[in-house]
Formats: sequence, C-alpha cells, structure tokens
Amino acid sequence: MLSSILYRSIFKDLAILLLRVFTGSLLIHHGFEKLNDINNFADAFVRPLHLPFPVTLSYIAAVSEIGGSWSLIIGLGTRFGASAILGTMSVAIYHALVTSGFNIYLLELLALYFASAASILLLGPGKLSADYLINKFYLRKVNLLEIDLIQKNKKDNRIKPSDEIPPKTRNKKFAEFPFSSFLSS
Repeated sequence: MLSSILYRSIFKDLAILLLRVFTGSLLIHHGFEKLNDINNFADAFVRPLHLPFPVTLSYIAAVSEIGGSWSLIIGLGTRFGASAILGTMSVAIYHALVTSGFNIYLLELLALYFASAASILLLGPGKLSADYLINKFYLRKVNLLEIDLIQKNKKDNRIKPSDEIPPKTRNKKFAEFPFSSFLSS
C-alpha cells in the first residue's frame, strides 16, 4: 500500500498539469504583445540579429507563442507546442546574449520559459491532458477491433490454434496513434 501511495500517485500528473497551464497562461500574452505591434518587434528583436524576412519571422514567433501556449493549456499537441516555445525561447536567449551579454535580469524569464518548455517536452503532457485521452481511447478502440477480428476468425475456422498470434507479438499494439510516443507520456 505504501508503494502505491509513493509511486503510483496522481501528483506527477498534477505537477505536469500545473507546469503546462502556468507556463502557457503566463507566456501567451507575450505572443499577443508581439502581434499588437509586429513592426516594432521586428525592428527591436529580429533585425539586430540580421535574420532574413524579419516581419515574417516575427509573425512566426508570435504564432508559436500563442499556439504553443494554447497547446500547453489544453494539453492537445503538447509536445509540438512545447517544441515551438522552445525554439522561440532559444532565439530569444540568443538575442539577449548577443545584444546585452550575460545580463541575468534579461535571461532569467527566458531561461524559465526555456526550462519549462524543455521539461514538458521531455516529460510529456501527463494523464491530465487531451493528448492522453485521445491516445488512450483511440488505442482502446483499435484493440477492441483486433480482439473482435481474432474471435471472428476463430469462429469461421480461419485461424487454427497453431496459427494464433505468437505470445511475443500479442502484446504489441495492432495500430498506434500517429506520433503516440510524441503526443502522450
């Protein structure tokens, strides 16, 4: 009983949920601020890095922060959203280092968003997410279809006991949700 409390608790999934929701909720307004005055953002942050198409890249940064934040909050496509945020924060950290050197006051918020996105990317969305529910119900539906197909073939004498699925492949999933290892924990 003690091991079930210590090792199989919901606290890990609750911690991931809190990390996802707080990171997404606190970061989303940065994306909306970029969209509010996109040319100012392009002039202040993208052009100093001498990147091509500064306005287009500014829109990409804003959309990745807004879309990634919603993705984290809802828990749908969580790792894709975390990847988008991680990419944006990487460029932002590079910009801060190039323009201001190692200024901890500029880097601390960027580093926290970077670490949060990296943690979510590595840990996955947890069980309290839309990704987990979609993955679980989709695989459950597919496994029910597999069982029905095997039973139907046994009744029709299409499968002999010697032709049954070998024990090693029995536990393998019939069909996997696309990017299931990327979408869920």
